[in-house]
Amino acid sequence: MKILYVITGLGQGGAERVVCDLADEMYIRGNKVKIAYLVGDVLTMPKYEDIELIKLNLNNVYSLPSAYLKLSKIIRKFLPDIVHAHMVHANIFTRLVRIITPIKKLICTAHSANEGGGGRMFLYRITHYLSDLTTNVSEYASNAYIKKKAVPENGIITVYNGINFNNFKYDEVSGKKIKENLHINSNTKILLAVGRFHNAKNYPNLLRAFKILKEKSSEPFYLLIAGDGELRTQLEQLINDLELVKDVILLGRRNDIPALMSACDIFILSSDYEGLPTVLIEALACEAHVVSTDVSGAREIIGENFGKIVGIGNPQALAQAIYEISLTNISRNSKASIFVKNKFDLDTIAKKWISIYNEK
Repeated sequence: MKILYVITGLGQGGAERVVCDLADEMYIRGNKVKIAYLVGDVLTMPKYEDIELIKLNLNNVYSLPSAYLKLSKIIRKFLPDIVHAHMVHANIFTRLVRIITPIKKLICTAHSANEGGGGRMFLYRITHYLSDLTTNVSEYASNAYIKKKAVPENGIITVYNGINFNNFKYDEVSGKKIKENLHINSNTKILLAVGRFHNAKNYPNLLRAFKILKEKSSEPFYLLIAGDGELRTQLEQLINDLELVKDVILLGRRNDIPALMSACDIFILSSDYEGLPTVLIEALACEAHVVSTDVSGAREIIGENFGKIVGIGNPQALAQAIYEISLTNISRNSKASIFVKNKFDLDTIAKKWISIYNEK
């Protein structure tokens, strides 16, 4: 089978990692795979070099015609059995390319309950007929698209993101090395957040919650944040304003996330919106305790027993949940690791996609 994945970009994000891992799995299974991406630098890539990466250079409205024709040409030459687009810009762009380009089967996958305002939902709605199947990554997100009329009733299905758990498992030795390298006392509890510095992640909510926690608890805490982005200067200023300079470490982009998750006592997601937050799955796979805002997919990941969920944009509730977990949980969250590995394993999800690809 020939498969062409089309994605908005290959930056450092959860959706990008999911697509690259899926491409690897399809390649392992004997398929010929290419990835076309609209814009940006390649920060996330598949493991196998035989998976060709093709940049379409859709940098602005003036480059739209050339990018459009380039993707059309790629499809006509490669003749894929499946074109599988991911994220809003790639989904709509690929649907429009289909107007002039024969595509055997086009699948469009959204990766969030919130991919933009009414304009984007309108574009989803009027181009829906150009896709053979539309999917989203959580039941919550799929239902949100129906409510927003981006898709008709029964016009979307849920397929969870598949996670490669080979690296995401608890490693006590790596966790201890993180503490040693950062000169953090073994008695100090580590809170961890991972993700780009973007408004959706609402790091100010996390920092304000951490300030409340420091005032509430007599225990020592460090907050580590792995990631970077355009809001870094603003976050640094807020850390200074809240007098948290000695207690918060901005780690920048890291390639040792499993070790950080193994080192942390509590993983925190403070976002305002997500699709299926894979970092929560990865943290639970590393047996971390988790606190998350009530974003799309969080309840499907955490279930009834494996973490705490609080309201969006409520630092008091976030601080209280962290405080309660810090008092009651000493051992690792081992049962949660089993739960997420059974539900989101990449091999299982890849088999589901193959079944969908083969449907007539």
